[in-house]
Amino acid sequence: MNTVIACGGTGGHLFPGLAVAEILRGRGHEVMLFISEKEIDALAVSGRSEFRFEKLPTVGLPSPFSPAVLGFLRRFNESLSICRGIYRKFKPHVILGMGGFTSTAPVLAGKMRGIPTFIHESNAIPGKANRLTARMVRAVLLGFKECAPFFPSVRTEVTGTPIRHDLQRMDRKIARQRLGLREDLLTLLIMGGSQGASGINQAVIKSLPALQGLPLQVIHLAGARDERLVADNYQRENIPAHVAAFHHAMEEVYSAADFAIARSGAASLAELAAFALPAILIPFPYAAEDHQTRNAEIFVHAEAALILKESDLASDLLGRKIRELIDDANKLRHMSEHSARLAPKNAAALVVETMERYTQPHHDARL
Repeated sequence: MNTVIACGGTGGHLFPGLAVAEILRGRGHEVMLFISEKEIDALAVSGRSEFRFEKLPTVGLPSPFSPAVLGFLRRFNESLSICRGIYRKFKPHVILGMGGFTSTAPVLAGKMRGIPTFIHESNAIPGKANRLTARMVRAVLLGFKECAPFFPSVRTEVTGTPIRHDLQRMDRKIARQRLGLREDLLTLLIMGGSQGASGINQAVIKSLPALQGLPLQVIHLAGARDERLVADNYQRENIPAHVAAFHHAMEEVYSAADFAIARSGAASLAELAAFALPAILIPFPYAAEDHQTRNAEIFVHAEAALILKESDLASDLLGRKIRELIDDANKLRHMSEHSARLAPKNAAALVVETMERYTQPHHDARL
């Protein structure tokens, strides 16, 4: 099949999209990916020459009463005509949108050609784009079963959220060596996700004095803006740390860590679970409809994580929670076991199998 995956805009759409593309290619399908013009997309796909990438204008939906609506419509139409032009040559057999308005135009262009279309919704509460796009698709593929009630009039299939093939667990000792860390210390991973780590960075800096003298080392992915500031603070408090803006080989940092502090975007959660990492989750407070809190609650309910609101971090609450976990090895182990149970089992393959199943000839007659 010629397949199109529209997956730009955030790491949460892009990385699961790449994971599906890897499986499709392994099964002999042709793959083209639509990404946005954002820098995050360009960084994530650099060096991935095995796939064909096409850029679409970045489209974010403004409020309906904002004058920016006109710009949105113009860019959306531009995306639509780019897609239609590409489809005339590429002739796709199936189209998958991974969410966000970057994927709405490719799905709509496919629907106009009568091509089977799908979307994947990785969060517990669907975004605006997917709610709208769901009306045009054969099926909505879900990261969490809890999301199904939001799509009452469409077929839904629970696949889990795909994670990239290269995220394989490594030997912990080797992972720590590569990051210049000690092999014998409890290791905390701190990451803010592609949407912004600033709130987490500030809270962590505030909690560092409370962590002095503990048997702890830290891997802190601080984002480009805060990298220097964060590194200086670890040095001042004398806490061993590997600080970077971001890290390309995420399997190294996940394998080196014992537990994590993270946002609760669905892609990050799927990756934490794949490495059985317990977490203190701090949902991104500006996520649409607060969907990151709902994602986090699923992990808290499963006893794989604790949740802290960013607005509650003004006190020394984060430092206290970190200390509690360090002091309770049994609790950490218990949370790690529960985290592993939430790991998506070959989600990328399930997405591909579902698309293949729905696009076989005479499929509708069999249903």
